[in-house]
Amino acid sequence: MHIGLYFGSFNPIHIGHLIVANHVIEYTDINKIWFVVSPHNPLKDSHSLLNEYDRLHLVNLAIEGNTKFRGSNIEFSLPKPSYTINTLTYLIEKFPLEKFTVVMGADSFQNIHRWKNYEQLLDSFSFVVYKRPGFEIKETYGANIIVLDPPLLQISSTYIRKQIKEKKSIKYLMPEAVENYIITNKYYTK
Repeated sequence: MHIGLYFGSFNPIHIGHLIVANHVIEYTDINKIWFVVSPHNPLKDSHSLLNEYDRLHLVNLAIEGNTKFRGSNIEFSLPKPSYTINTLTYLIEKFPLEKFTVVMGADSFQNIHRWKNYEQLLDSFSFVVYKRPGFEIKETYGANIIVLDPPLLQISSTYIRKQIKEKKSIKYLMPEAVENYIITNKYYTK
């Protein structure tokens, strides 16, 4: 099986993430998308991160009923911070019959030269890179990449957290089950 690994903080997951994942399924030969919830991205500040188990629960609420999507806690038991090369090495050992492709935005791919062992990553794995406004893919570093142009919304997890702090509506920015759970549990209010 061909699995797309969509790494992210998903802090929180929103409709934009789901649109990208669905587009990848529809326009590539990837059979399943695993939403790999990263406990701590070494290139991001972690002070505003909701607990990783809560973020995984929100992912699972968002994708409930979609058999092509799966929430993954694979990085929870690996050393922190989370390095993609370590996660992929572990996954290949654990699932030797599966083919893995990394799914990422053009903004992340533009910074891949800052990632741990990025040359090994680029030599050993394929990538699906989705376009993001303001981030051109000028350098591919010789990687095996497919560039997709999914419909994008100007939604970000940062925007959603800001809306919550300002006591503004987050309706329609995420699946209703996710919205209700965030509101009920008062996530991102502090």
